[in-house]
Amino acid sequence: MKNSFHIFDFMSKPTQKKNWKDQLHEIIYEADTPAGKLFDVMLLVIIIASIVLVMLESVKAIDSKYHDLLNILEWIITVLFTIEYIARIITVKKPFKYIFSFYGVIDLLSTAPKYLSILFAGTHALIALRALRLLRVFRILKLGRFLGASNNLVTALKASRAKISVFLFAVVILAIILGTIMYLVEGEENGFTNIPKSVYWCIVTLTTVGFGDIAPQTPLGQLIASLVMILGYGIIAVPTGIVSAEYSNQTRNPINPTPEKPVKRNINLNSQSCSNCLKSDHRDGAKYCYNCGESLHNS
Repeated sequence: MKNSFHIFDFMSKPTQKKNWKDQLHEIIYEADTPAGKLFDVMLLVIIIASIVLVMLESVKAIDSKYHDLLNILEWIITVLFTIEYIARIITVKKPFKYIFSFYGVIDLLSTAPKYLSILFAGTHALIALRALRLLRVFRILKLGRFLGASNNLVTALKASRAKISVFLFAVVILAIILGTIMYLVEGEENGFTNIPKSVYWCIVTLTTVGFGDIAPQTPLGQLIASLVMILGYGIIAVPTGIVSAEYSNQTRNPINPTPEKPVKRNINLNSQSCSNCLKSDHRDGAKYCYNCGESLHNS
């Protein structure tokens, strides 16, 4: 009787309808629904169009001919981004959480330059900051779950920073010594007018950049330059090997898991975003936010 009462009580509860804020939040912040995915795709298209407009405006021949059209299109896109920014604020329960978040700051910086151009000339070119908003493509393509693998790379870089620092210090010392030798061998008549400039040449040659603005002319100088070039290829391989070894250690660590670092299993995640704390990457079918416990408004 008790179980049947609970079943009847559950069936008698009316289905809770989502209000307009929840529906708008689902469209703006979630990419797993058809409407959310369409919104994000359209947003990326508009961002790319805006960047193209700024690039075209920087070409004087195009700007002189189509300046008014480009300006109107930029204002239309700016207004659309302003509406989107306001909608993102009003659809979350903690607006300041979004405003001061990474994406919130980027969204503001990508909207403000056009308005600032009214007061300060030339600032409209900062609209190119909208390119940073293309990072949202990770939500659309559902690549967020793979970003966790980058933690191993970051850990490997941190673990190898002492070795890399010693290596870079040795390279700097080597560049100073070789630069000084080239200054003595080549002299001012061949472009090596001082030791700092000679060290600059050595660094450029060691890193295999080779601008060609300074080149040794004497046979001895060319021999030293050849050795520096060959040494440069070896120098490039050293930090790569250091980081690769540390990264390999990081990937082997999960074989012996600990309570602090358990084995990570493949879990199906989605882009559903919490309206309270803005955390995303929840498990499929989750009803509550894993961070704050807020209802995810699942139907």
